[in-house]
Amino acid sequence: MGQLIAENRKARYHYFIEDTYEAGIVLTGSEIKSVRAHKVSLNEAYITIKNGQVSIKEMHIAQYKQANYLNHDETRVRKLLLHKKEINKLSDAIQKDGYTIVPLKMTIEHGLAKLTIGVAKGKNMADKRQTSKKRDMDRAARAAMKVRG
Repeated sequence: MGQLIAENRKARYHYFIEDTYEAGIVLTGSEIKSVRAHKVSLNEAYITIKNGQVSIKEMHIAQYKQANYLNHDETRVRKLLLHKKEINKLSDAIQKDGYTIVPLKMTIEHGLAKLTIGVAKGKNMADKRQTSKKRDMDRAARAAMKVRG
C-alpha cells in the first residue's frame, strides 16, 4: 500500500463496488509534481473504454506553480495502464445494464502514480438510506465502546 493522495469517498455511497483493479496512469512532469503535493480531485472523474484504451476524464490535477509555460491542462483526458485481460474484463463488465467504472483512490507506490478503479452498480435511494443508517449505527457503537473503555 502506497501513500494515499486522493480518495473518492462518495463512490461507495453512490455505488455498490463489485470488483477493483489497480491501474497505472500516464502523467506529465508538472502533473506528477502536483499529484505529490496532493492537489488532485477524483469527485467528478469517470472512466471510459474506447478502442481498447482505458482513459479517465474530468480528473482535476491543479497546475504546478513553478512549471510556468510548461504547465498542463487541469482536466485533460489521461490514459490508464492496464493489462489486456483486465481491459477485456472491464469492457465485458460495463456491457451489463447499470454498471460503470469509477475511480476510487489515487496512491503513489515506489514513485509511480497508481489509480484504484472499481466496477460499480448504482444504488437507488433506499440503498443509500440503508448505507447511511448502517454508518450511523457503527459510529454510535464506536462511541459507546469509547465511553466504556
